[in-house]
Amino acid sequence: MSALPTRLRPLAAVFALASCLATPATAGAEAKPNSPAPAPAADCALPGKTGWTDEGHNTDAAQFQPSSGNHRVLTLFVDFPDAQATDSTDAYATQLAPAADWMSRASYGRSRLAISSLHRWIRMPADSTSYGFARGLTFEAHEKYVRDAITAADPYADLSRYDMVYVVPTKAAAAISFSPTYLYDPTTPGVTADGTRIKWAVTFGQDMWRWGYKVAAHETGHTFGLPDLYSFTGATHQYAGGWDVMGNIAGPAPQYLGWHSWKLGWTRDNQVACLPGPGRRTVKLTPVERPGGTKIAVLRTGETTAYIAESRRAEGNDQGACSTGVLIYKVDSAAQTGEGPVRIMNANPAATPPTGCTQLDLAAYKPGQTFTDPDTGARIDVLAGGGAGDVVRLSKT
Repeated sequence: MSALPTRLRPLAAVFALASCLATPATAGAEAKPNSPAPAPAADCALPGKTGWTDEGHNTDAAQFQPSSGNHRVLTLFVDFPDAQATDSTDAYATQLAPAADWMSRASYGRSRLAISSLHRWIRMPADSTSYGFARGLTFEAHEKYVRDAITAADPYADLSRYDMVYVVPTKAAAAISFSPTYLYDPTTPGVTADGTRIKWAVTFGQDMWRWGYKVAAHETGHTFGLPDLYSFTGATHQYAGGWDVMGNIAGPAPQYLGWHSWKLGWTRDNQVACLPGPGRRTVKLTPVERPGGTKIAVLRTGETTAYIAESRRAEGNDQGACSTGVLIYKVDSAAQTGEGPVRIMNANPAATPPTGCTQLDLAAYKPGQTFTDPDTGARIDVLAGGGAGDVVRLSKT
């Protein structure tokens, strides 16, 4: 599911992430007498070039909500003249409730969803088939859907108390099929209630019953400025597989990529090892699924490109791990959402995946394996691995 673009995409406003661009990252550095100090993490931060959701660190602070802190969410349950609810709202709230704990774990406790529910069915003023979901939703049609839900709910709730809204339709509304994210357009009047501009909303569809609570994590990620990692054309999960919830929501990965965690400020600069140019650096990585330690090693290859290595253990995953080891991927902050801004490097392209896994889910590198990119002179060697993490050596000629 994608964040629908506004008619005019505002230029990204450059700002510094919390604790970013300030403190040199020394964790995991290869220490040698008289060797130069390791480069600061800021030297490996990439600028976004798309003006929308992308992998850049200069996230537009006006368009997207802060990624850390408490996010007060109100869940509204809606039905329609042509699709009236006959069941309780309880099962719908229960379906999404685990998203709060999941987000807290994935962010190391730095992002918290405080989800409240208005436990009554709110009747929408128009039929479910009139909102354009089946025809390909436009920004204008989506905003009308959000406005109608907010207007119908306004007599029953104080919208000024919340940062964002989840809109959940009755199961009877088959026409509301998928779950896009609403990001407001600052150049228009937009949607207001109780003197407050509604800037961010997730409008869930019937696919929430397929994807489960992680669809909330995916869509809320868009409100933080994260792009879609699945492909808008060709094979859907050809780029990132199930290693990040912004790709295959139902994949084996239990949380966001380490790069995303750094972009969002959940991973600190002193947890990032950076090699911005020619040289060599050895890094001990702790799994991204655990708090603490060095989380990513970044080998910058251009103005908007870098290779990242991170340790993965698939802990806390409720679907079983397909692969563990060192995940290596390329980030391009100039690539548009849905066009492969993150591309996993596959260490085992000939492996046969077990049931429930895709071939790309087996991509992690093991000790003794090496990734090279002759075009950029980049090389990443996996030197050691174990339960506590992995050791990698970055080098660039």
